[in-house]
Amino acid sequence: MRQLEATIHSLFQSKKMKAEEEREARQHIEIFLQLLDEGSLRPVIKEPGGWKVNSWVKEGILLAFRLGVVEDMSRHFPFYDKSTFPLKTIALKDKVRIVPGGTSIRKGAYVAPGVVIMPPAYINTGAYVGEGTLIDSHALIGSCAQIGSFCHISAGSQIGGVLEPVNARPVIVEDDVLIGGNCGLYEGVQVGRRAVVAAGVIMTGSTPLYDIPRGIVIRSEKESALMIPEGAVVIPGSRPLKSEFSQEHGLQAYTPIIVKYRDEKTEASVALEEALRDGYALC
Repeated sequence: MRQLEATIHSLFQSKKMKAEEEREARQHIEIFLQLLDEGSLRPVIKEPGGWKVNSWVKEGILLAFRLGVVEDMSRHFPFYDKSTFPLKTIALKDKVRIVPGGTSIRKGAYVAPGVVIMPPAYINTGAYVGEGTLIDSHALIGSCAQIGSFCHISAGSQIGGVLEPVNARPVIVEDDVLIGGNCGLYEGVQVGRRAVVAAGVIMTGSTPLYDIPRGIVIRSEKESALMIPEGAVVIPGSRPLKSEFSQEHGLQAYTPIIVKYRDEKTEASVALEEALRDGYALC
């Protein structure tokens, strides 16, 4: 793997290639994308101190885009994209259920066995989707976004990814997380395991998160992402603006709020989500 890393980094730094060098680079990229496909390689990895960005992996993805040319890749519908990124090939043995209706998974995305994908959904290259996760209709999993096992990404939710700069973190959703409908998570937001994010919550790296049970405001720091704590239940909220004009007109700003941490009532709701997921898998 270290040799592949060194090769990818060197090729990424090279601005011009001869025809023979380009052919060799494509061979390395094919191996690289296959490792992403298999989940053997990830743009971010979890270490004892937290998540670490594998910047060379992002360099490899960007290099694949650079090497690709637009060609006719139509199957059952018009499809013109970079030659290095055809649709991911999924077979029955992979145990991934994809319902017909416009879902696309790009090559270089890992989708674990037991994942259920409702149409239409889109999973971009470099993304990682863990075992047993449900990706619902109109959901987007962006480039390099990391989704844990047994999560539910509800209809219309957008999980942001990032390729550039190569050292920037994508959105990370850890295991057993419920993301409600029409949510938007962007700019490297990290969701701790077992958290519940209610429908309509929008969060970026610069969004303050008000934690009512603990009486604190959670913000991203220079070297770390905005972190939704483990087991937190987050809902959309608002806070009054302090300027004279704002007070005169009763203006408020949107803000997400942690109203509680998971309890028996929340567990019952999540159990219902799990039953629905099982139903999706059977029907």
